[in-house]
Amino acid sequence: MRIHARCLAALAALFLMMAARAAASEPVPAGDFHQHVFSAQAIALAGPSAGLQPLDAKDVVALLDAAGIRKGVLLSTAYMFGSPRFQLSDELARVRAENDWTAAQAARYPGRLIALCGFNPLKAYALAELKRCAGLPGLKHGIKLHFGNADVQLDDPAHVEKLRRVFAAANAARMAIVVHLRANIRNGRPYGAAQARIFLDRLMPAAPDVVVQVAHLAGSGPGFDDPPARAVLATLAQAAERREAGTRNLWFDVASIVTPDIAPADAAEVARRIRQIGTAHVLYGTDSAQGGNLRPRDAWAAFLRLPLDDAEFRQIAANVPPYFR
Repeated sequence: MRIHARCLAALAALFLMMAARAAASEPVPAGDFHQHVFSAQAIALAGPSAGLQPLDAKDVVALLDAAGIRKGVLLSTAYMFGSPRFQLSDELARVRAENDWTAAQAARYPGRLIALCGFNPLKAYALAELKRCAGLPGLKHGIKLHFGNADVQLDDPAHVEKLRRVFAAANAARMAIVVHLRANIRNGRPYGAAQARIFLDRLMPAAPDVVVQVAHLAGSGPGFDDPPARAVLATLAQAAERREAGTRNLWFDVASIVTPDIAPADAAEVARRIRQIGTAHVLYGTDSAQGGNLRPRDAWAAFLRLPLDDAEFRQIAANVPPYFR
């Protein structure tokens, strides 16, 4: 019995050592390149049904620290104030206030956090707000556009023309563009291969010199169960694989797409699309640390369940987009 106990103890110690080595060998993302913070005014606008809680830079940094992640990008939610769902008499003032608040949050952790400016790209003030943000050290890195929130319709030539002007202005100001490409779900807007081609053929040429980061692998999350978004991702990934001209500066983040219960077939599809895109242009991101969304450490653990090899995981973990360098 004594020998048996010693053997069990030795095996337990070996198991713990191997587990520790495995954990130590797992890559850790250099940054979380899709995070949100929420001011009191944004929470009030969303209303109680949204279930949002106050979340500032200190909260986000604590979550990043728990995951061993050094850098983070705070994507301003100022675009919410320009949503067609709301009619605000002081809309522009509130958009500017939210952008400035987000920049102030990032400034609390210089070198670790940066903020991107948000607005509805269809609004008459869009170019003016872009120009204002470009002139501010805390917001000059880039812009965040949310096509779903703004109810952008890529089948509408007037919408496309306004978007082209915004993309061109961002390019001239050397500001990256992070775009939530998924069309409005509530209104049932068309979203599929045809819209992906409009994005590639009409919008990407307007911003040839800056990073254009497609959020959520062209979906919205949480999860990958969104057939229209999968069709868009397939079109964009295949274009990247063919090295079409418009994909040279096209990047993707994986925020909220891979969940712990992802089906094996879905995990295989995500991995296939990532390989078509090229792992050098895939960024780790978490999304909003609210409600049932995964926090950075758990989201990365879920991402590691994909059928990618160690070199691919390490490449994605090491990626830092040019706008953060």
